[in-house]
Amino acid sequence: VTESTTNMAETATLESITEHERILQEIESTDTACVGPTLRSVYDDQPNAHKRFMEKLDARIRNHDREIEKMCNFHHQGFVDAITELLKVRADAEKLMGQVTDTNRRLQDAGKEVTVQTEEVIRCRVQQRNIATTVEKLQLCIPVLEMYSKLKEQLDSKRYYAALKTMEHLENIYIPRVSQYRFCQIMAETLPKLREEIKEISMSDLKDFLESIRKHSDKIGETAMKQAQQHRTFNSAVQKQASAGYGKPLYMLNGKGSSQKNGIPSEEGAEEEEEDTDEEVLTAQDLVDFSPVYRCLHIYTVLGDRETFENYYRKQRRKQARLVLQPQSNMHETVEGYRKYFNQIVGFFVVEDHILHATQGLVTRAYTDELWNMALSKIIAVLRTHSSYCNDPDLVLELKNLIVIFADTLQGYGFPVSRLFDLLFEIRDQYNETLLKKWAAVFREIFEQDNYSPIPVENEEEYRTVTSKFPFHDAEIEKQQFPKKLPMSQSVPQIYIQVKEFIYASLKFSESLHRSSTEIDDMLRKSTNLLLTRTLSSCLQNLIKKPHIGLTELVQIIINTTHLEQACKYLEDFITNITNVSPETIHTTRLYGLSTFKDARHAAEGEIYTKLNQKIDEFIQLADYEWTMSESDGRASGYLMDLINFLRSTFQVFTHLPGKVAQTACMSACKHLSTSLMQMLLDSELKQISMGAIQQFNLDVMQCELFASSEPVPGFQGDTLQLAFIDLRQLLDLFMVWDWSTYLADYGQPTSKYLRVNPSTALALLEKMKDTSKKNNIFSQFRKNDRDKQKLIETVVKQLRSLVNGMSQHS
Repeated sequence: VTESTTNMAETATLESITEHERILQEIESTDTACVGPTLRSVYDDQPNAHKRFMEKLDARIRNHDREIEKMCNFHHQGFVDAITELLKVRADAEKLMGQVTDTNRRLQDAGKEVTVQTEEVIRCRVQQRNIATTVEKLQLCIPVLEMYSKLKEQLDSKRYYAALKTMEHLENIYIPRVSQYRFCQIMAETLPKLREEIKEISMSDLKDFLESIRKHSDKIGETAMKQAQQHRTFNSAVQKQASAGYGKPLYMLNGKGSSQKNGIPSEEGAEEEEEDTDEEVLTAQDLVDFSPVYRCLHIYTVLGDRETFENYYRKQRRKQARLVLQPQSNMHETVEGYRKYFNQIVGFFVVEDHILHATQGLVTRAYTDELWNMALSKIIAVLRTHSSYCNDPDLVLELKNLIVIFADTLQGYGFPVSRLFDLLFEIRDQYNETLLKKWAAVFREIFEQDNYSPIPVENEEEYRTVTSKFPFHDAEIEKQQFPKKLPMSQSVPQIYIQVKEFIYASLKFSESLHRSSTEIDDMLRKSTNLLLTRTLSSCLQNLIKKPHIGLTELVQIIINTTHLEQACKYLEDFITNITNVSPETIHTTRLYGLSTFKDARHAAEGEIYTKLNQKIDEFIQLADYEWTMSESDGRASGYLMDLINFLRSTFQVFTHLPGKVAQTACMSACKHLSTSLMQMLLDSELKQISMGAIQQFNLDVMQCELFASSEPVPGFQGDTLQLAFIDLRQLLDLFMVWDWSTYLADYGQPTSKYLRVNPSTALALLEKMKDTSKKNNIFSQFRKNDRDKQKLIETVVKQLRSLVNGMSQHS
């Protein structure tokens, strides 16, 4: 065991020595900075290893010292020799050091000036480099400054669109190159403010533009409407030249071509228009500078705010449209009021049309159409209202012509105007109404100035003058020698001329309405029918009813209406010649003049009958019978003779009347006279009547019968006229003959001699006579004849009463 332990110890010692050698070799070969880990391994080994290592280290040090000593001994002589040589060199080195110091001093003294020059060169080189850098940077900055200066000049010269382009170049190209400089930063901050200023300035220019076009819209519209009228005149002249070979003009007035007015060009007017066309034609651009709106539009487009600009422009124009469409309260009083109204509207839409075509999207067709539809509704309402106040047909006609030119002008710019022509048809009806009122006054004046006497003509020239105005043809009158009289009065040719003038006036409105000849023909005929059936008819009816119109005037009115009725076919031909529409056309309206004049004639005839009866009543009121006279005067009453003389003279005037009219008037007068005389006998206020009064009354009736039998009006057959007095005759015969037995015996028989005597009539008259017999013959009861007569009367009265009662029961 001891051996093994000894062996193990020896083995451990050997291992320890070997390890210490390795460590020492590492220490010797390793950098001193890395010795730490090696030394730590020494302390990590066995506890006594440190001592052994120290021992080993000391041994190694002694070993190295011996080697150093050996080496020093070997090189000592060489070291001594080197020191000796070094001491020799030291002296030379000190000498050399002095020389070098002296040389250096002299060199320093000589290099001072070079140093100064070198420093100067260096400074110049720095300056040169700085200048080159500055030039380089300035070359970058100068374009920016030049562009900014250019921007200022553009702003000063109000070239805002170019200024915005310059700003865009500055921001996108120039400023980014030199953005590090403060002036560029200031410049960049200034550009948005300049943009806002440009927006404000351009908007101010736009406002001035809007105000300018508001002021100039009247002139623009006037120019546009004038050009449209010139164009229409030119087209009309071309059409006339094209149709010149086809003969007569459209219509003639009093044998001469009518000179049209109120917008329908005459020959003089055509010459004036030709002179006007030689003048320079002005357009909207000539009258208004549109550059502000273009400029403002471009500016807002560049600034990306186009929508705001479009909305503002449209809003302002809508406001202006409302102002333009608002008429003056007294616009309807003069044509100038309407013309100014139309000029402003046309000017407004001409500007909008120009903006539509000159800009891209500022206004659109949909926008202008919407604006026009709104305006058109307002215009129609305004015209409908204001035209209703107008009572002057000439003003209405001028309004129509203005509306036509207004519509043609705007139609030329692409605006739909069909509703305006529909409005013209409404205004046409109003125009016809004003014409009817005007012609009613004309007709009344003609009737008031007429003398209601046949027209006297002294010679052929006067005759031709009348027949040139009125289509009168009568072979018998033409054969008569001068001087002679035409049957109608002066009012007939005047009425005929005025009807033709009315047709002319109505035609003026129908022209330029873009209607066919058939439609114009229908308009003329309808308006003429209104004139005849309403206006002229009303004037005739009022004339007939006037108190100062006597029988002579009524007779002349009947004659006049007869001739006017005959002239209606010439009016038909007159309208046909104007419109060139055949009267055989299916839809051609016929003139109703025949019925108008027939109705007037019937009214005049009725008025004749009425006035005759009134005259008869006036004469009857003059009757002064002494109803209790004992016997008649032996002659007819004076009032009745005057009445018969009046009737004779009156019926002589009726010779020019149609036969039936005169006969009817005569029969009506006789019947009314007979009825009035019968009512006089049967008057309830007449209580008593004597036989003498009956005899006197019989004489008057006999005069009436003689008048009837004298044929005061030709054409009666036999005793037809006398039959008007048959009731009176049979009643008076019954009382004169006192033939009661025959009357009572034959009553109800068709062959009765007193067939027309009514029992109630006979009873009423007989009772009046009975009362007279009682009062006037106080002593009649003492005379046998009177008593018998009184009894007979009472008997007849009883029988008549029984007949009357029987009639009432039967009825």
